[in-house]
Amino acid sequence: MTSQSVELELQSFLSDENSKKNELSQNIQKPNKMFEKGEVAHLNGNIDYDPFLERNLEHPTTNGETLTHLLKASLGTGILAMPLAFQCSGLIIGIFATVFVSFVCTYCSYLLVKCAHTLYWRTKVSSMSYADVAEVAFANGPEWSRKFSSLTRKSILWLLFVTYFGTCSVYTVIIASNFHQLYMYHMGYELNLRYFIAILLIPLILLSYVPNLKYLAPVSKVANQLMAIGLSITFYYTLCDVPSISKRSPVGSLETFPTFFCITVFAMEAIGVVMPLENNMKTPKKFLGVFGVLNVGMGGVTVVYILLGFFGYLKYGEATESSITLNLPNEDFAAQVAKICISLAVFCTYGLQFFVCLEIIWTKIQENFENTTIYHNYILRTILVTISVVIAVAVPTIGPFIGLIGAFCFSLLGIVMPVVIEFATYWDNITIWMTVRNAVLIAIGIMALIFGTASSITDIITAYEPNAAQTVKSAINFTLTNSTAQ
Repeated sequence: MTSQSVELELQSFLSDENSKKNELSQNIQKPNKMFEKGEVAHLNGNIDYDPFLERNLEHPTTNGETLTHLLKASLGTGILAMPLAFQCSGLIIGIFATVFVSFVCTYCSYLLVKCAHTLYWRTKVSSMSYADVAEVAFANGPEWSRKFSSLTRKSILWLLFVTYFGTCSVYTVIIASNFHQLYMYHMGYELNLRYFIAILLIPLILLSYVPNLKYLAPVSKVANQLMAIGLSITFYYTLCDVPSISKRSPVGSLETFPTFFCITVFAMEAIGVVMPLENNMKTPKKFLGVFGVLNVGMGGVTVVYILLGFFGYLKYGEATESSITLNLPNEDFAAQVAKICISLAVFCTYGLQFFVCLEIIWTKIQENFENTTIYHNYILRTILVTISVVIAVAVPTIGPFIGLIGAFCFSLLGIVMPVVIEFATYWDNITIWMTVRNAVLIAIGIMALIFGTASSITDIITAYEPNAAQTVKSAINFTLTNSTAQ
């Protein structure tokens, strides 16, 4: 892969909040009857406007290239926690539960893109970001939703920011944890993990000073190659000397299942890149469909996640770490190479995750302050990196941290919001099946939000204040018992 192609890939992951702003503002409040008339004309074959033909892209991506980008976006560092997820769900239940989570995530992504395609025709706009789709859907939805259109857009942008920013902190912990293990093995004495996280502050600040995506492209290219090497070695270790399936629990406990769900959602969810990928396609209609890019890509991702989760837990059992690389034997040279490669790959990928956070915040600052300069931009970069490292120092626990992001952010962004957007888009044609189906999805998202967040916070507290965590659990159980009795 050339540096130019990697740069184009990175650009596809960033939503351009200004590119369609004027076009959207002109069409966002058009009367619904005009939209209906336009749609009828489209259905009758009298096409006076085709948003897909109107798309003018300098470097459009083919179906194959889009599929590759989707696989890279989904096969991120979350895969390293899949063996831990299977430990929480059990060996057999983990397979079916992973398929279920994948189906939910994929279907909600499908809903988002389907609504976007409908709104393209209604507003005569050729592409939209996730935030655009939500705003336009609410602005032209039922009467009650129109006053919330601007708030919905802002909420999605902030949730995206929190998601990517939290991921930056998780990346910091993953990098430090692997180097921490290698240091203890070679030096022979213990050193607190927080020191390794703190040491990363200066290198990460320097990485954040990369001015734009053009210069970040070679870094991302290196990250892709290092991650491929590291994961290949990791798969090799999980497939060697595998014990009998009977030695592992086929079914996990209800208490740990929310942790499984949140980790798996974090690992698989790609809602943040779905619209940018679709916006850059040469044939965007091929993104959907039974054998479309979305289904094929997520199907492949599901298989890979099940394989690593299944064999990782089968190999290491109850000793499974929050990142599977931490289970690799420190004395083996190949294992050391895997840990170094994955750590460096995550370090390089930090730049892309950070760039998304920077773009969201910097755009808001420029909207509110006129006299912003490049000097202020680099101050912002320094502050954001410092805060992400401070959070990692405060909570250097990978598993619960990943679960918290999956529960709080992805349950809202990846499950609840696409369903609500569909209601707003097709508000004048809601069927009973749509109501029942979406009500179930919203219930799943809310349960993941509540139980997953509570479970992750409790796990974090347990790691540092076991007595306090026990008090919290007792209070929750007491409340649930009383509610049931009543």
